[in-house]
Amino acid sequence: MTDMPPNIEQQFQATRRALGQAAWERLAAAGNWQALPELIAEHAPEAPAWVAELAAVERACAQVRRRADSGFPVVEAMAVNPALQLLPVSWRGLPDMVRGGDAEPQPGEAFVLVWASPAEDAHNVLIRCEEATSEDLLALKVVAEDIPLEEVAREALAPAAAVKALLRRVVDKGLLLAPASRIVRDPASHPRPHADREESVPAIPVDAFVSQSFVLQWHITQRCDLHCKHCYDRSERGDVSLDDGLRLLDDLAGFCEDRHVLGQATFTGGNPLLHPHFLDFYAAAVERGLAVALLANPCGEKQLDAMLDIAMPAYFQVSLEGLEEHNDAIRGPGHFRRTLAFLELLGERGVPSQVMLTLTRGNKDQVIPLARALHGLADTFTFNRLAPVGEGAALACADTAGYASFLREYLEEAGRLGHLSFKDNHFNALRSELGASLSGGCTGFGCGAAFNFLAVLSDGAVHACRKMHSPVGSVASQSLAEVYDGGQAAAYRRGSAACAGCNIRPVCGGCMAVVAGLGLDPFTTRDPYCFYKSAPPINASE
Repeated sequence: MTDMPPNIEQQFQATRRALGQAAWERLAAAGNWQALPELIAEHAPEAPAWVAELAAVERACAQVRRRADSGFPVVEAMAVNPALQLLPVSWRGLPDMVRGGDAEPQPGEAFVLVWASPAEDAHNVLIRCEEATSEDLLALKVVAEDIPLEEVAREALAPAAAVKALLRRVVDKGLLLAPASRIVRDPASHPRPHADREESVPAIPVDAFVSQSFVLQWHITQRCDLHCKHCYDRSERGDVSLDDGLRLLDDLAGFCEDRHVLGQATFTGGNPLLHPHFLDFYAAAVERGLAVALLANPCGEKQLDAMLDIAMPAYFQVSLEGLEEHNDAIRGPGHFRRTLAFLELLGERGVPSQVMLTLTRGNKDQVIPLARALHGLADTFTFNRLAPVGEGAALACADTAGYASFLREYLEEAGRLGHLSFKDNHFNALRSELGASLSGGCTGFGCGAAFNFLAVLSDGAVHACRKMHSPVGSVASQSLAEVYDGGQAAAYRRGSAACAGCNIRPVCGGCMAVVAGLGLDPFTTRDPYCFYKSAPPINASE
């Protein structure tokens, strides 16, 4: 019998199991392992009809592994992963066999994808084997044939943003390679964890330092049909003009293209639906390949359907401040019931819905009851702590004492109610102490102020976070790139010096807006709500 090459049995484990020992030895005698799939019909005619294709898939896995040893190229434009093989097959279920499954493949035309993608350990690669989805095949075709996204969107009757999101999902799988995002945390303020960290040090998510998206929270108007008691800005500013708004959307699309990230325009105000050119802006954002989202008040069916005729938003967020009596005392009579009815309308239209609550001393005990009341109505529910600025300064913040217990109760309830999400960064302090995996925090990256997020007001003023006075520039006289790269924005990205050295810093940093609202310096002072046992010692200046 011809000697078997090293690791050959490991490379063809599923094929060997399917063939049986006698047929395997006959093939070994033939000696041509690279032609194994083709030799099966000649040397193992009794084998099931699908075994030859199974062997072809396993051969592709071995070839891809060898090709991946040379590493992954740095690309300047989106490209097909060079360590990818696409195999047409006539049997379904072959990848499951490769992964050790014992269900026999069934007849059916398909494509099997075999590719390598980077593992969390940069020195290793993952060899993946899956049946191609229609989404996979479309994305590969678009990139391989360099088809303009506008053409794909037109033929699919979908917005360009949806096509970009599809490509990003396929990039995330590793089938496509994309230029590296340029929205990256500065290691000086957000040092990467050591590879040899102690077990007691929490594991920071691998994607906590690089954002694949950028959000512009755009306050297109100060007009509002409510007068909430905790409103942080009732200043009088004019509406964004149509020409200025279109220029800003062009700038946002170009900024995101240059930084190699997906862009999102989140329309808010005031109530953005009251702007006379709202639908023009909404359509223009979609045309530029930007995702769109709403932070607004409930509206009628006609206005909602006008938006949906243009594109489905990423989400529509409304606010509630507690159960009916408390909420209506803050937001006005009848608001609670109107909002619940609107959530039902969003559900009927298939629009992803979010409910946000501003946490105060007066509604902390209503958070869990409200969450239960929203079960089945809202896709997600979460809260922000009150930043006592503007008219909100008249309300009382939640007590710092007992705040950790409140978060623990919320976390436990989230185990029963799947729509609860975790925006407050201090959930990561609790998760760390419980030994649970960490979340992304407020914006997916702890405090995202001036990192993967900026707020633009209707007069063009740009703030790092709208919940506090945090001016970083103006799009009336600067480009977004100039604002983002400026020193003021960089200072907010660094966050508080009091958090330096904290081992959950990349996904926390407290809330600078709450610190500022309490009259403290957000660049030097720790969030007073911090209860993290492993946090650095508090400086005397705090």
